[in-house]
Amino acid sequence: MAAAAAVFSLLVGISTGSLSIPFSSIIGILAAEWFGMPLPADIPADWVPIVMAIRLPRVVLAFLVGASLALAGAAFQGLLKNALADPYTLGVSSGASVGAVLVIFLGWQWPLLGTFTLPIVSILCGMVTLAAVLTFTRMVERRMSVETIILAGIIFGAFFSAFISLMIALTGEELRQIISWLMGSVAMRGWKYSGLLFPFFLIGATTLIVNARELNAFAFGEAAALHVGVDVTRRKIIILTAAALLTGAAVSVSGTIGFVGLVVPHMVRLVCGPNYRVLLPLSLLYGGAFLVLADVAARTVIEPRELPIGVITSLIGAPLFAALFFRKTKRKMG
Repeated sequence: MAAAAAVFSLLVGISTGSLSIPFSSIIGILAAEWFGMPLPADIPADWVPIVMAIRLPRVVLAFLVGASLALAGAAFQGLLKNALADPYTLGVSSGASVGAVLVIFLGWQWPLLGTFTLPIVSILCGMVTLAAVLTFTRMVERRMSVETIILAGIIFGAFFSAFISLMIALTGEELRQIISWLMGSVAMRGWKYSGLLFPFFLIGATTLIVNARELNAFAFGEAAALHVGVDVTRRKIIILTAAALLTGAAVSVSGTIGFVGLVVPHMVRLVCGPNYRVLLPLSLLYGGAFLVLADVAARTVIEPRELPIGVITSLIGAPLFAALFFRKTKRKMG
């Protein structure tokens, strides 16, 4: 079911645009390009570059970003035992955003990195932020309790948000580019950005899925996890690092996209329950599918103009989360 939803979303993403391409034609083009089969005679040759060079890279990138954010959100919610936790809880996204905004503000383009200067600096700043949050937490409290980690993340996130606001206030002609990046987009990125994100996605996703048993144990509290043989501090750092890696990498290529990591794990949990061995893979698939469809809406709602994808996810995610929160609260009270 989840895999079918993911494949369907990818087909919809490739099919939809100023030129509508039927699913059968998409499959025919992919078969010709990937498996050397002859291109069906009824498919115009100029559809091939539209599918392979424009739409397919975009939907693949959207899927990877959505999957990364949903996985990170599920991990943060389980580890921190906080239903309101999302990929941005620890301030990693704010740190990554500082890196990106700094590159735009200063006009950096390093010789060896070229156009990849922005995402690479963004990822590095995100990981430095995580290291700073964990170091600060350990200085405050040796056992690194969940509450202290969350508070440290809020402190660093607030500081970096203020720093971003300062750069926006001082900027000139780069203002539009900075605001556009902060609102989130997967447009005009190409295969190179998917290639940049994929290794981080693979490492982060594999690490979290391998640690699904530990996340199940953390759901019962750190004392219970320790009782069943979990090295609490070590596993906590591993899971936080993997989730932060996914978040920083996703933010670096797409900008800030809200609510995916908050809403998708909640909805999956309602359907499949809290077992992280099931929850994590389903969050990956549904998170990717959700962002692909959100991107379709972003580029078709006011066509030919395009909305930032972060606006669409917030417009969809905020009411959905409000409904979930209201239902959960009423159930507790009733």
